[in-house]
Amino acid sequence: MARTHNIAVIPGDGTGPEVIAEAIKVLKAVAARNGFLLDLHEYDFGGERYKRTGEVLPDSAIEELRGFDVILLGAVGHPEVAPGILEKGILLKLRFALDQYINLRPVKLYPGVDTPLKDKGPEDIDFVVVRENTEGLYCGAGGFHKKGTPDEVAVQEMIATRKGVERCIRYAFEYTRKRDKGKLLTMSGKTNVLTYVQDLWWRCFQEVAKEYPDIKSDYAHVDATCMWMVKNPEWFDVIVTNNMFGDIITDLGAMIQGGMGIAAGGNVNPEGVSMFEPIGGSAPKYTGKNVINPLAAICAAGMMLEFLDEGEAAQQVENAVIKVVSEKLETLSAGRMGYSTTEVGDMVADFAAAI
Repeated sequence: MARTHNIAVIPGDGTGPEVIAEAIKVLKAVAARNGFLLDLHEYDFGGERYKRTGEVLPDSAIEELRGFDVILLGAVGHPEVAPGILEKGILLKLRFALDQYINLRPVKLYPGVDTPLKDKGPEDIDFVVVRENTEGLYCGAGGFHKKGTPDEVAVQEMIATRKGVERCIRYAFEYTRKRDKGKLLTMSGKTNVLTYVQDLWWRCFQEVAKEYPDIKSDYAHVDATCMWMVKNPEWFDVIVTNNMFGDIITDLGAMIQGGMGIAAGGNVNPEGVSMFEPIGGSAPKYTGKNVINPLAAICAAGMMLEFLDEGEAAQQVENAVIKVVSEKLETLSAGRMGYSTTEVGDMVADFAAAI
């Protein structure tokens, strides 16, 4: 009997449904080639539903989503919905409720893709950021005192637990071992200023490192990490860091790998339901024009296949993306690729089914 993967699909807002349609097209192509089945269930959570019903993501939906193997997300963000409502109500709510405690971000420059870094190529830009995904400043701990007055005080607290930090660091060591590239794990932090939270991170990092004698461990302040990502990205193999620092450096990573149009990420619960998504936003100005680049969503689908233990299919997706960007596309920018959104999806699907 063919293995079946149960996938919840949230196309989301703006161009999200367009790029997710192409990702599913590619998924179906490699599923047919590799003999597994896809059981897809679509949900309309996003800006339009919120405008229509006032509902963002009900608790009942969270319970339903727990029954899936993975979630494929398009984009969250609507020009007619105030910032934060959808992002907190869908993205952060899913991450916290499903305990997706790892944000996994490959930073990889493909052949044929331009990078703003002078004299750097695919051999130089190939590392992964492991970002803690459920703690830190994003927990929402804090508040206001005397809001709206000249004496106003705003407090936002950075939360770190031994459990949360250790499981993230341990995942990063395991990932570095499995990746088997440079066997180097770099912790990125700010131990010289954030003395309490970063002390916990550093002590935990050193302790866990003793269990992985085959992995070299290193440390860099987050500001130095940003500098070396630009000057010497080849120095990095896997980076582990906290929630806020990871959020910042992964956007820098997206730029050096060619832009948001190629950057994909995963919100991972190794023991539960994980969610995969393109890094770029909903790009509402391109909605319905069939010009948006779908490759980030397709790469997210490839990451999802890897998580589902469909490594061969995941490699076929990546090989097809590399072939398209190196041989077909003029640029990764929306409207200037030389092909429409659907044509790019068709090419990747055709190559993935045949390579």
